Amino acid sequence: MYGVPVHRVGDVVYRTEIAGGDVMDRDHHCCTKNPPALISSSGYGHVEEIGGLKAYVSGSLDSKLRILLISDFFGYEAPNLRKLADKVAAAGYYVVVPDFFHGDPFTPSEDVLVWLQSHGTDKGAVEAKQVIKALKYKGISAVGAAGMCWGGKIVGELAKSDDLKAILMMHPSRVTIEDIKEIKVPISILGVLLD
Repeated sequence: MYGVPVHRVGDVVYRTEIAGGDVMDRDHHCCTKNPPALISSSGYGHVEEIGGLKAYVSGSLDSKLRILLISDFFGYEAPNLRKLADKVAAAGYYVVVPDFFHGDPFTPSEDVLVWLQSHGTDKGAVEAKQVIKALKYKGISAVGAAGMCWGGKIVGELAKSDDLKAILMMHPSRVTIEDIKEIKVPISILGVLLD
């Protein structure tokens, strides 16, 4: 079943339960083999606090269209993520990329399962609701969200209410069929075989 990664050796299936009852194996993420160089000064936007979190922000505050962009486990300083935020902003959106890891993104030298114990998507979803609330000030109601990998799970959780207008999941991690069935807003899923 999609969303429950397993490692098979012969007839034996290795699965590991992590925070929130999710299941993951240690070698699941190909992206750990080629991590981005994190550069806090990359991008055209700036960093400010939104909803209680540091966030990379790009686009005009005058835009009535807001996008919450949620990173994979490498965090909000990844240059390609910021380039994506800048491109979306250039199309007329106000884009916010929060630091859900509070300065502690995953590094390949860490055990992913240990790291995920203190960086669960459940906590990220709670914090994301505060960011959405901050984005909706002054009568703005058109907020969408996009999430990659770790962030894909969070946007799925957020879409179980009507706080968002639409979501995009990009190679979402740990999303189950049950999660998809509970989503209440339009959704697009961009999946990949390998990162």
